[in-house]
Amino acid sequence: MATFVLIPGMCHGGWCFEELTEQLRGHGHRVHPLTLTGLSERSHLLHGGVNLDTHIQDVSGVLAAENIQDAVLVGHSYGGMVITGVADRVPERVDCLVYLDAVVPEHGDSCWNLVSDQERQWYMDVVETGYATRPLPFFDARATPHPLASLIQPLRLTGDLAHIRRRDYVYAAGWDGQSPFTPVFERLREDPSWTTHALDSGHNLMRDAPQHLLKILLEAVEPRAATWSWRRGG
Repeated sequence: MATFVLIPGMCHGGWCFEELTEQLRGHGHRVHPLTLTGLSERSHLLHGGVNLDTHIQDVSGVLAAENIQDAVLVGHSYGGMVITGVADRVPERVDCLVYLDAVVPEHGDSCWNLVSDQERQWYMDVVETGYATRPLPFFDARATPHPLASLIQPLRLTGDLAHIRRRDYVYAAGWDGQSPFTPVFERLREDPSWTTHALDSGHNLMRDAPQHLLKILLEAVEPRAATWSWRRGG
């Protein structure tokens, strides 16, 4: 039995993993779909000081409180910033990292400097308070403004991720237009320390490719039981 900790992307809450959570639990795994501070049912906690460190502490706190020693951290989009920070802060509690069409930061990177001008323009579409980015119009109705400070704060790392048993990157190849994650995918698929996958899906892999995503996650923790892979270039 593995323990999955699921981290959503911008403006989303743990609800975006509802189907995936049910499926993974159906396979006998423990699953914690998290909502980060200031978002969704925790939107009442939003203020100008909610930043990347806050979100890293959110996840690290759950790992400690639940006494999780072998977490499979799954981060969608912005969630890649968070799971990287958690793996650096509490490496003894992390077994695998899975990035779902996500940023993969290094020391000193912020989400702001890892995306395209189009995404940065969106980040600056803030609500009246000035410290939260509005959800895009096509997002789920449950989406809420995202704390801007978490997007511009650089990530501070003390080491690399070489100690992590397995690192997977799942690339969404079906963007309408150029994906901001193409450069990181092309880099990682040439790196033998990563397992890469490409799915014919939009950015919301949980909605657009749920069965393929489920099989990739099961393969990460049950490699000998997996009978197929949708992996390309990895």
